[in-house]
Amino acid sequence: MLQSIISCSFSKLHEAPNMVYYDIYSFQPMEIYVDDEAKLTLHGLVQHYIKLTEMEKNRKLNDLLDALDFNQVVIFVKSVNRSAELNKLLVECNFPSICIHSGMSQEDRLTRYKLFKEGHKRILVATDLVGRGIDIERVNIVINYDMPDSADTYLHRVGRAGRFGTKGLAITFVSSAADSDVLNQVQERFEVDIKELPEQIDTSTYMPS
Repeated sequence: MLQSIISCSFSKLHEAPNMVYYDIYSFQPMEIYVDDEAKLTLHGLVQHYIKLTEMEKNRKLNDLLDALDFNQVVIFVKSVNRSAELNKLLVECNFPSICIHSGMSQEDRLTRYKLFKEGHKRILVATDLVGRGIDIERVNIVINYDMPDSADTYLHRVGRAGRFGTKGLAITFVSSAADSDVLNQVQERFEVDIKELPEQIDTSTYMPS
């Protein structure tokens, strides 16, 4: 399993308080007004980052999925191709994974969403299509395999964990100077201190009791 995951490689609002959300199936926009930016803070969510190279991502992901206790996990990547390839790799390594992205038909997305929502699959690999349109209570870990392009996108992604007042954990891979810049923007804008992932993490800090 580990050999397979190591061998895989890939090719290569702030101005306005309103944010637009898109339903991941119908693509119908819904505008939500937020009059206080403090409401967008990430308090209560355990957040960490990991510095690594692009080539180290697969092995680290494997290690995390093996070591962490979780109900369900959402793994975010930056493109349709990466979503499909990473999901394929995880399935080959016997992880209960499924993917959702914009390259699929609406019917296919609905079918896959149902499998994940009902708990038949515990790992979802997705693009930002899912970052703004999925609410599943059992999701308690989000992994940013690829750094989002902005603080807003980061907020939408990690907000998938710890929904409905439950605990959650967000882990972000940082593999470039640009990634570090976005991480700094997140910390400054939302006034959170995101620390490097320790070797040991207390399960009780992110798993519901």
